[in-house]
Amino acid sequence: MTSSLIRGRPRRAKAHIWVRVAHALLGVVVGAGWLVLPVMTVGAQDPVPVAPAGTAVSAAAPPQDETSTTDLVLPLIAVVAAVGLAGYGYLRRTRRARTRTTPGIVSAAPPAPTPADTERQARAALVLADDCVRTSREELSFVRAHFAESETEPFVHALRAAETELAAACAIWRRYEQGVPGDALARRQALVGVVGRCAEAGRRLDAQAPALDGLRELEGPGLAGALAVAEGRFRELTGRTLTAGDTLTALHDRCTPAAVAPVTGYLEQAKDRLVFATTRLNEARQEADAGRGARAAGRLRAAEGAVAQADVLVTGVERLAAELREAAELVPAALTGAEAEIAAARKGGVPGHLTSGELHARLAHADAVLAAVRQELTAGSYDPLDALRRIARAVERLETGHAGAPSAAALLVARSSVAGAEDFLTVHRGAVGPEARVRLAEAVRELGAGDAGQADVLAREARELAERNVRAHGNPHTSADGDAPGLAAAVLGGVLLAEDPDGGPPASYGGHRTRGRHRLSAPA
Repeated sequence: MTSSLIRGRPRRAKAHIWVRVAHALLGVVVGAGWLVLPVMTVGAQDPVPVAPAGTAVSAAAPPQDETSTTDLVLPLIAVVAAVGLAGYGYLRRTRRARTRTTPGIVSAAPPAPTPADTERQARAALVLADDCVRTSREELSFVRAHFAESETEPFVHALRAAETELAAACAIWRRYEQGVPGDALARRQALVGVVGRCAEAGRRLDAQAPALDGLRELEGPGLAGALAVAEGRFRELTGRTLTAGDTLTALHDRCTPAAVAPVTGYLEQAKDRLVFATTRLNEARQEADAGRGARAAGRLRAAEGAVAQADVLVTGVERLAAELREAAELVPAALTGAEAEIAAARKGGVPGHLTSGELHARLAHADAVLAAVRQELTAGSYDPLDALRRIARAVERLETGHAGAPSAAALLVARSSVAGAEDFLTVHRGAVGPEARVRLAEAVRELGAGDAGQADVLAREARELAERNVRAHGNPHTSADGDAPGLAAAVLGGVLLAEDPDGGPPASYGGHRTRGRHRLSAPA
């Protein structure tokens, strides 16, 4: 709401101009009156002096000339002075209007943002809110490992509330992408809703950030315990990384490269994060020994973020290996169940919305898929998850409505796709845009609703979009010349916020107002 002082400023400015014009006109009128009725005659008895009778004309002439000259000079001076003052005021006002840096007229309302501006704001809000939720989840894993559940419950509750708001924002954005609503005003309101939901997610986390700092006391007595937790997870991950290397080698021996592709490069990235974590943990101890608690806290948070992401990468390799083993065990049962579904579809007749030709084509496609999977089984090296995916999709197109092994196969495939997309986005979030995040959120929602097929499709789309973002951004698994070890990867993963040449502050639990509160170069 615009204040009365701001609203009244233009009127006063105009009033000053009119006052100066009025002064100038008054000076002109006074000068003209002086010429008609000279003030020097005010003291005489007659309004207009008359020469006495008998006085010679030549004797009266000099006094009249002297009076006329005096009467003209003074009014002219007054007129010139008035005009000069008015001109000076006008020039001063013009110069001030041209040289001032603030607008002369302040609008009561700022200009409305364009639809493109609102869309950009919504995209940025989605990315920021999603980053805040992911970072808060990472730090909270360290907090819960050190404190009792009753002490961490408020922070978990705030995180869950933020996740709910973010999910609602993603759902609104997804409908917006699909053209719903169609009305221009309603679409703008939808974008405003996205921004509002994201802001509320950040507010929930911001509100609990001070209490979390009070609980952890990283700049004081709590630092030693937090360092012990981080170093313990670091040592565990170091051992798991070596074991995961052997696991990955075995996967390459019995599966196709396509089967292992989702985790290609993960162990190299995990080692890069661990090198970065080693450096930051050592620096945190040195800063703590020197009594610089704020700097020690910043370095500890950077190390925690790197350890958390190394955990995601190593776990991704371990989980994919387990999923491929489970899928390989399920393939024979899925083939048997699919054959039963095909037989049921042939006996059940043609569904009302299909023609006999369409049903025949779908049955032929299902037969071909099963034959191809059997051939891959005999070859020895294949992708079990992809085989289950193809079986489940072929059976789904028959629309028999039956459950069984194909449904279990579809669920396993969907869970694997969603988890793989989640991992990739988490460790590359510094480069991933809103489209991949929204697709992933919808995949999670569809998986929870029981639509495994749609969840698998959306998760694969999310992964593809995220990989495209990373390729466009660059994927530096190793640091550039002159950078600290692992610095570039830490920025790409969102461990550091990339606000300064040194990588910026580490990301922490909180919304957009508090997530960068720990500084690597904070004063002692």
